[in-house]
Amino acid sequence: MPNYRKDPEAIARLTPEQYRVTQENGTERPGTGPLLNNKAPGIYVDIVSGEPLFASSDKYESGCGWPSFTKPIEPAHVAELRDDSLGMSRVEVRSAQGDSHLGHVFPDGPRDRGGLRYCINSASLRFIHRDDMQAEGYGDYLDQVEDI
Repeated sequence: MPNYRKDPEAIARLTPEQYRVTQENGTERPGTGPLLNNKAPGIYVDIVSGEPLFASSDKYESGCGWPSFTKPIEPAHVAELRDDSLGMSRVEVRSAQGDSHLGHVFPDGPRDRGGLRYCINSASLRFIHRDDMQAEGYGDYLDQVEDI
């Protein structure tokens, strides 16, 4: 298994928005993330550690303004923590090894696909197209990515 970790060099390469979201628990404005309308087949990995997080086949249009997924591609790579900020109780989602803030998970997803909505900031993700997955070391996940 690859050694996914919080990489100081990757952190140094983050844009100010990526840094604010992943390292300072920020949230991008709804509807502004570059991956919101991405419909290409592939996987989404942590921008800091490279941990595989979500598959395009689990992405859906929730209408919330952020990329939404029904489940993680690798549950062990996603940590869920109680978040009582902003005067409400939510479940924060972070990458397990990179410790990047990703977003939140809510129980209002499609019932026929598990009922969860992983509401994720584009700024915390790097998309790897299906055609590039093998070359970038993610070939083990090809069977989890459907052609769209």
